[in-house]
Amino acid sequence: MPLAVEIQDASPAIENSIQAISQSVAEAALDQGPSLDAMRRAVAAMVAVGDRLMFVFGDPRTLKGYGAPDGAVPPSDPVLDLVKRGQAEGAFDPGVSPVWIQHVLWVLVYRACEDADRGELPRHGITATVIRTLENGVHVR
Repeated sequence: MPLAVEIQDASPAIENSIQAISQSVAEAALDQGPSLDAMRRAVAAMVAVGDRLMFVFGDPRTLKGYGAPDGAVPPSDPVLDLVKRGQAEGAFDPGVSPVWIQHVLWVLVYRACEDADRGELPRHGITATVIRTLENGVHVR
């Protein structure tokens, strides 16, 4: 789910949410420091705007008609750039595609926010739970 979404003529709620998500991720400075630390900041940034993520990406129809025109090269995606950097540094598994890792990250954040809304996960535990699952998977060490 790239953050680089065309927001011309978007409803104010969609535009505001996309801007909040983009700003939160930009403030996390994903291009700075070790990639593992940057990924932890990315998770915290996404959780901070979890309600916006759930609104924008919870229903595929929300963003219908928004995005780069066919054939256009999308702008850089800071999360995807981070994943690629982490793979080059040896911090993230190079055996899976960067897009797969990005999608896993988005799904974990989205699901954790959803579980918190349902009372199945404490709000204060979202970030730690996502980071732990992302870094360790689900196997026992």
